[in-house]
Amino acid sequence: MKHYLQFNDLTADEYTYLFERAALIKKKFKAYEKHHPLVDRTLAMIFEKASTRTRVSFEAGMYQLGGSVVHLTTGDSQLGRAEPIEDSAKVISRMVDLVMIRTYEQAKIERFAANSRVPVINGLTNEYHPCQILADIFTYIEHRGSIQGKTVAWVGDGNNMANTWLQAAALLGFKVHVSTPRGYEIDEKLAAGAGGTSASSYHFFSNPLEACQGADLVTTDVWTSMGYEAENEERKKAFADWCVDAEMMAAAKPDALFMHCLPAHRGEEVEADVIDGPQSVVWDEAENRMHVQKALMEYLLLGRIA
Repeated sequence: MKHYLQFNDLTADEYTYLFERAALIKKKFKAYEKHHPLVDRTLAMIFEKASTRTRVSFEAGMYQLGGSVVHLTTGDSQLGRAEPIEDSAKVISRMVDLVMIRTYEQAKIERFAANSRVPVINGLTNEYHPCQILADIFTYIEHRGSIQGKTVAWVGDGNNMANTWLQAAALLGFKVHVSTPRGYEIDEKLAAGAGGTSASSYHFFSNPLEACQGADLVTTDVWTSMGYEAENEERKKAFADWCVDAEMMAAAKPDALFMHCLPAHRGEEVEADVIDGPQSVVWDEAENRMHVQKALMEYLLLGRIA
């Protein structure tokens, strides 16, 4: 049994399979071909953090695979009434085949997985967001081919997305140029996670424009992630020079793509003419959450399908 709690939980070979499988599953979806390998399987989705894309992509994806979904929040279950996470895991995992959790601390999802009889997927934690990076890399492959040897510019907060990009770079053989304001840097030990990162796979820049020089992909996220709302005004001041604009995109390669995991705040972390411009693939990126997660759920439950 495998869990998917951070990007390092799978190997480069497994990712090659998942990207190929996601492409096939997406092709079938676009052709209105039924693909029901998970008939009679049930996914439990547990949300302690609100969500749009995570809920829709997992729920729609599981139904499209022929399975069913149980949706839980802390407000409508014992999870919000101080039941030990270990007890919840032991009970829930006896009744379903797969669990997706979107929560705050990575430690909480790790405790759940340690007591689960079924695979557990990280739908987002404060530390990592592996399903989003899975979709981002798949989207890059769709538009530009292999990401190996390419350069990704991360402009903004040293958050869960940035941590996961560093893991992916070390594992899949590309580089990340990271630029964050002072005081919001990536915690390199946290980014390393279970599998470590390679110093040769990332480079830090104090100037975001320099980070974008020669990049194949420029990507960012909101300045204030969920759980940090009290810091919003302070962050707006600190991040003022970290708005991805036309000048930054011009510094990247002419065919560079722009990505954002959404929701986006136009005029803050990205200018409208970038996210709504010709280099932006954010809508493909958002849709692809569903397709890669379908491939992931299929793989965790059934293994490789010839």
